[in-house]
Amino acid sequence: MTTTLLRRTDDPRWVRPALLGLLVATGVLYLWGLGASGWANSFYSAAVQAGSVSWKAFFYGSSDAANSITVDKPPASLWLMALSVRAFGLSSWSILVPQALAGVASVGVLYATVRRWFSPAAGLLAGLVLATTPVATLMFRFNNPDALLVLLLVLAAYATVRATERASTKWLMLAGVLVGFGFLTKMLQALLVMPALALVFLLAAPAGLWRRVGQLLLAGLAMVVGAGWWIAIVELVPAKYRPYVGGSQANSILELTLGYNGLGRLTGNETGSVGPGAQSGGFGGGGGPGGGFGGQTGLGRLFASEMGGQISWLLPAALAFLLAGLWLTRRAPRTDRTRAGLLLWGGWLVVTALVFSFMQGIIHAYYTVALAPAISALVGIGSLWMWRMRDRLPARIVLAVVVVGSAVWSYVLLGRTPDWNPWLRPAVLAAGGVAALGLLAGTRRYAVARVAAVVAMAAVLAGPLSYSVATASTGQGGSIPSAGPAGQGGQGGPGGGPGGMGGPGMRRDGNLDAAGGLPAGPPPGGGAAQAPAGQASGGQASGGQASGGQASGGQAPTGQAGQARGGGAGGMGALLNGSNPGAKLTTMLRKDSGSYTWVAATVGSNSASGYQLATGEPVMPIGGFNGSDPSPTLAQFKAYVAAGKVHYFIGGGLADLGSEQGTSGSIQTAGRGGFPGARGGTNSTSGQIAAWVAANFSSTTVDGVQIYDLTAQNTASTTGSTASSS
Repeated sequence: MTTTLLRRTDDPRWVRPALLGLLVATGVLYLWGLGASGWANSFYSAAVQAGSVSWKAFFYGSSDAANSITVDKPPASLWLMALSVRAFGLSSWSILVPQALAGVASVGVLYATVRRWFSPAAGLLAGLVLATTPVATLMFRFNNPDALLVLLLVLAAYATVRATERASTKWLMLAGVLVGFGFLTKMLQALLVMPALALVFLLAAPAGLWRRVGQLLLAGLAMVVGAGWWIAIVELVPAKYRPYVGGSQANSILELTLGYNGLGRLTGNETGSVGPGAQSGGFGGGGGPGGGFGGQTGLGRLFASEMGGQISWLLPAALAFLLAGLWLTRRAPRTDRTRAGLLLWGGWLVVTALVFSFMQGIIHAYYTVALAPAISALVGIGSLWMWRMRDRLPARIVLAVVVVGSAVWSYVLLGRTPDWNPWLRPAVLAAGGVAALGLLAGTRRYAVARVAAVVAMAAVLAGPLSYSVATASTGQGGSIPSAGPAGQGGQGGPGGGPGGMGGPGMRRDGNLDAAGGLPAGPPPGGGAAQAPAGQASGGQASGGQASGGQASGGQAPTGQAGQARGGGAGGMGALLNGSNPGAKLTTMLRKDSGSYTWVAATVGSNSASGYQLATGEPVMPIGGFNGSDPSPTLAQFKAYVAAGKVHYFIGGGLADLGSEQGTSGSIQTAGRGGFPGARGGTNSTSGQIAAWVAANFSSTTVDGVQIYDLTAQNTASTTGSTASSS
C-alpha cells in the first residue's frame, strides 16, 4: 500500500471522485464572486500593496511602502498575498484568491488527517462540514490572517498524527515549525492548539516515556525557531532602520506579543486598544455583561447572537460525539488511535472554546473560524463511528439525539433571521425528526437506515450551508466582517444582542441600518460613493448631513447606512473601514508623487489605506490602526514636513473616541481646526499633529475632504475651507 497526502491505494474507487468533487465544490463556494468584496479589509490590503513594491515593507509587514509603521500583526499572511500581487498585479482577486485556495487546502488536509486514522467517509464528512461552516466561508473569502492560520494549524495536526504513528521526531518537529509559523500569522492564538498536539503525542506515541518527553522538547524548540527568527530580527534591528511596530506603545514586537495581541486579550488590559475605556477599550473589550464586539463572557458566548450563527451550528453535536467516544474508549490501550484522534480534536476544541468564551479583551466573531476544523473532525469521526455501530441501541440513540438536537439548534439559529427564507426553519426541524426516527428504527433494513442518514445530513447541514451561500453571495468589507444573510443585524450579526457593538440594526457588512456611523469598505478603484440627503458625505456630520471631514453634533437619520464619501466618517466608521477617495482627490495626490516620500498623511491606518490603494503611493497612517500609537511623534512629523517628505495632510480620519458623546449619539471631535484626533484628543500624539497642522496650514476641500498642503508657506488656518471643489 502506498500513501499520499490525499489518497491511499487501498481506498475504494468512489473515494477519489468524491474527494475531487468536494474540493471542486469548495473552490466554487470560496471563489464565486470573490471580486465583489473589493479591497475587503483595506487595512491589510494596503499593507499587501506596500509589500508588493518594497521588500522591506514585505518583510516587516509595513502599512506603507515608505515603512513608517507596521500593521498590528506579524506578516506571514501578508507574505502570501504580496507574492500573489507581485506575480499578477494589484487587484481584489490577486489579494483574495490565495485566501480561497488556503481554504480549499484546509479542507483537503483535514480530510487527509481524519481519513488517516479513521475512514474515507469520516474524512469526507469532516471536510464537508468545514467547507460549509459559515465563518469558514467568510474568512476563506477575506484577507484577514485567519485563513492562513487555519491552514497552518490543520497541517500541524496532520504532522502530529504522522509523528504519533511511529514516534517520529521529524514529523513532530515539523508540527512545531508549523505552529511557529502560525504564531507569525496571528501570534498567541496559534498556541491554543499546542496542548492538544502535545497531549496526543505524549499519550499515544509508541515509545518510552522519556523519549517522548525529549521529542516534545525538540518540537518545542522547533516551534520557537519557527516563530522566533523573525521576532529576533525585529527586536535586534535598531528602531531607526525599521518601521515602528504598530499596535505597541514602545515600538517593541515583544510588547505587542505579550500585551495588545497576547495576554491583554485574555485579561482585557490592552494599552492603546480600540475605543474608550480604562485599559481594554470600550468598543473592543469583550469582558463581562455588556462587553464589546464578542458579547458577554461565559459558556454561552459561542451560542449567543454575535457568534452563534458563525460557528455553533454543529458545536453541540461535536461535544456529544466527543463525550460518547471518550466513554467508549476509556479502557482502550494507551496507543489507541481512536481515543488519540478524539483527544487531538477534542483538546483543540475545548481549549480554544474556553479561551474564546472567557477572554476579557478584544474578540471578534470571525475568530471562531479557529474552532471549525475541530468541530468538523469530531462530527466526521463521531457520525461514521456511531453509524458503524448502529446495530447497538446506544449508538442509535446517540445518532438520533445528535440529529434532533442539531436540527432544533439550527431552527433556533435560523429564527434569528426570521424574514430570511422562513420556510427553511420548519423544513429543517421536520427533516431532523424524520431522520432520527429512521435511524432508531432502521437497524434491520439497511435501505431505511441509509435514507435516514441522507435526510439527517440534509437536516443538519442545510442551515450552515444556507448561511455560507448567503455569505458568498455578498461582498464583504471593513474590519469586522460577519457571516450569514445581510440584515441578520440585532440577532445573528455583529452587534446584536446583549453587549453587542452598535445594538439593533447592525448589518453583517459592517453598516448600521438604524443608527448610522459604520461605513462599509470601498471597492477597488476609488470613486466617491453617492450619499443621499441626511447621509454622511466626506465624514463630517452636521445636523444629520456631512460636509468636509469632521463630526459635529449629528448623525445619519434612521434608515440610512451612513456610508462615507471621501475621507470617511468619524468615530468607529473611520476606525474600522477604509476611505474612498474621489477622482479629483486621487489625481491631486498622484501629481508629482515621485517628489515625496509620502504623498499624504492622515490619522489612522484605515483612513490612510483607501488613499494608498487608490493612488498606489505611500500614505502615512499617523498613530497606526486606531490612531493611538505614538508614531510619528510631533517632532518627527515636523521634521518630515520641513524636509519636504510629506505633501498633504488629509482631514476626516478618526473622531476622538475618548471624548464624551453628544446627546444625539454622535462622537464629538477634538483638536483644532475640526481635526479628529485619536483617543485622548490633543493629548495624543496624533491629536497633537492634527492640531499643529490646523494651526499652521490652510485647508482646501476636494471631493468633500479637507486637505492641507504641507509644502505651502505656513499660514494660520482659517475656520473653514478656503476653496472647494466637488
